[in-house]
Amino acid sequence: MGVCHQPASEARIVSLVPSLTELLFDLGLEHHVVGRTAYCVHPAGRVRKLRSVGGTKTIRLEKLRQLQPTHILVNIDETPQPLAQQLQDEGWTVVVTHPIEVSDNLALYRLLGGIFGRETEAEDLCQRFETAQARLRQIPSGRPPQPVLYLIWKNPWMTVARDTYISRMLAQAGLLTLPEAAERRYPMVELDEPLLATCEYVLFATEPFPFEDRHLDQFRVRRPAHAGKARLIDGQMVSWYGSRAIAGLDYLADFVTKNR
Repeated sequence: MGVCHQPASEARIVSLVPSLTELLFDLGLEHHVVGRTAYCVHPAGRVRKLRSVGGTKTIRLEKLRQLQPTHILVNIDETPQPLAQQLQDEGWTVVVTHPIEVSDNLALYRLLGGIFGRETEAEDLCQRFETAQARLRQIPSGRPPQPVLYLIWKNPWMTVARDTYISRMLAQAGLLTLPEAAERRYPMVELDEPLLATCEYVLFATEPFPFEDRHLDQFRVRRPAHAGKARLIDGQMVSWYGSRAIAGLDYLADFVTKNR
C-alpha cells in the first residue's frame, strides 16, 4: 500500500485476520494482542482469552473502542474496503496485508516483526519457511504439473482462480488448479464431464465450506467414473498465510507424496 509504519514496541494490536492472529503469537507478541475476530481459533486454547470484536467483515465498533488498540491488522481479501477506511478514520493505525505469492510470507514476517520489534523472531520464521519450501519443491521436480479442481463451496460449486494465494500454494506442490482462466478470483463451476475429465484430482477443502468424508462419498456415488479422484484436503494448511504457511508447505509435501 506504500505506507511506511513506524516501530511500535508498546503496541496494542487487534487482528481482524485469523492467520495473522496466529502469526502474532508465533512472533512472541501474545501480550500485545488485545482483540481478535470470532474466527481466530489458533493457537488453540491460548487465543480464547482475547476478546472478540465480531467477524472478519463485520465488527462491533464499540467493543473495538473499549480495547483501545493502537494498531489493527486487516487483509485486502478478507476486510471490506469501507470497513478498513472506517477504522482509519477512527484514528487507528491500520496495517494492510495482501499476500498473493507464497514467497510473500517472507515480507509479511518481516513487516510485522519490524513494526512490533520482533525482527529476530521474524528471521527465524523466514529460515523455517525457506527450509520447508525447499523440501516441497524437490518432490514434484521433473514431473509434469497435475491438474486439480480445488473446491471451496457447494450449492453453487466454487473454486479458486490461478491468481489467488491458494492456487499458487498448490502450484508449489506441482498441483495446477483448474480452470485455466477465470473472470473472478473465486469462480463458480459445474462438475460436468468436460471439467472432471481434465482433472487428476478433485480436492474438497475443509474450509471455508466444511467438506467432510460424506461429501466425497456423495461425489463418488454421483460420479463413479471419477470416484478415485476425490480427496479431502486441509483448507487451513493451503489457504492460511503467515506462520501456518510453514506447516502448510510440509503438509503439501506429505500430501503429494501420499497421492503419487
